[in-house]
Amino acid sequence: MTVLILTGEQDVTADMVVLHLNATSVPVVRLDPADLTAGAELSGEYAGGSFHGHLSCAGRVVGLSGLRSVWVRRPGVPAARAAEPSAWLTEESAQALYGMLRGCGARWMNDPDAARRARVKPWQLRLAQYCGLPVPATLITTFPQAARDFAARHPDLVVKPVSGAHPQEPPRAVPTSRVAPEADFGAVAYGPTLLQQRVAKRADIRLTAVGDTLLAARKETPPDADPDEVDVRFSSAGTPWLPAEVPSRVAAAVRRYLGEARLAYGAFDFAQDADGLWWFLECNQSGQFGFVEVETGQPIARTIAEWLARPAAPGAAA
Repeated sequence: MTVLILTGEQDVTADMVVLHLNATSVPVVRLDPADLTAGAELSGEYAGGSFHGHLSCAGRVVGLSGLRSVWVRRPGVPAARAAEPSAWLTEESAQALYGMLRGCGARWMNDPDAARRARVKPWQLRLAQYCGLPVPATLITTFPQAARDFAARHPDLVVKPVSGAHPQEPPRAVPTSRVAPEADFGAVAYGPTLLQQRVAKRADIRLTAVGDTLLAARKETPPDADPDEVDVRFSSAGTPWLPAEVPSRVAAAVRRYLGEARLAYGAFDFAQDADGLWWFLECNQSGQFGFVEVETGQPIARTIAEWLARPAAPGAAA
C-alpha cells in the first residue's frame, strides 16, 4: 500500500516526512497536480459496479486502490504547467483528480472539502469558541462606526487579513499589525477588516496536532520586546522555540476542534498571556512544522509519517 503526497517539487517539509517513510520501507509517490497533462497522467474507469484508477508521475504508475493515505501538503493548481493552461482545464483536472481520489478509500490528511472550510478565518473563530478555546475579542466589519465603537471598548487592537496570505505568486504573507491609537477606521468601508484585541503576550505557542497526538512549542516574549511586534513570524526576538506541555483543557478543546472540523492535521497558533491562558489565534490546516522540529527536536515529521503509514478502519478520520 502506497502513500500519495500532493505537493510541489520544492517542499523541504514534505522531504522530512518522506525520509521517515523510506526508512520504514513504505512506498511513497509524490505528485504535483500542476503537472497534470504535462508529465503526470491519470485514468479511471467506472464499469460493472466497480472503479479502477491509476496515476502516473515521475516514471511511476500507482493504482488508486493501492493507496493507503493521501497527504494534501502544498499542491499546485491543477494543470497549471499544461501546454495551454486555462481556468477550464484547471477545473476539469481538479474534478478528475480529487474526484477519483475521493472514491479510492484512502485516508486523508486533510480531506479537501474539510480543508477548504477550515481555511476560513471567521469559521475558525466561531468553531474555537464552540470548542471551548478562548478567543480575543474580534470584529470583522465594513462599517467604520462599528470599528470605532469596537476600538472604544478595546483600545489596544491589532489588524490582520481575513483570508490569510495575499493571493499573488508566490503568496505573500501579510503581517498582523498593531492599530495606531489615532486610527480613524474610515478605510474599513472599502473591504472587510478584521480587528482583534491585542493579547499582551508572555509567549507564542505553536501546537501541532497529528491525529490524536499534540506537540506544543513555546517561544518566550522578552520583557523588553517591542509591543508593536505582534506577529511572531516577523519578530526580531532571538528567543528559541522550546517544547511545552499542553494544558489538559486546551488538549480537550483542540481535539474537539479537530473532530468538528474533520481534520487529521492542524497547526494551531496561540498567544499565552501573563496569567498563563492560551488565546486561540488561528489553525492552519497545512501549516509548516519544520522550523519547530529543528529547534525543539520534537518528532513531528515521524509522527506524520506514522499516521500516513498505518492502516485504518473504513471511515476512520484520525
